[in-house]
Amino acid sequence: MEAVTAQGKTLEGVVVKAAMKDTCTVTVERYVKHPKYKKFMRLSKKFLVHDPGNTAQVGEKVVIKETRPISKHKRFVLVK
Repeated sequence: MEAVTAQGKTLEGVVVKAAMKDTCTVTVERYVKHPKYKKFMRLSKKFLVHDPGNTAQVGEKVVIKETRPISKHKRFVLVK
């Protein structure tokens, strides 16, 4: 039997808040086409990201990766 490791999602976003200990908030935007009206829309979603050592600053572009649940809302870790 082989051990299978699942790869999580990797997303790019911008840090919008870094006031918490070992956590930052990252906004990820995506560009999607509306199914009925065919207009392109820019949708955004915020993620709480584990940032050990508080290395990220507000306004930085970062890469985040999905991981095991770290707390109630944190499911991503900062890759850079």
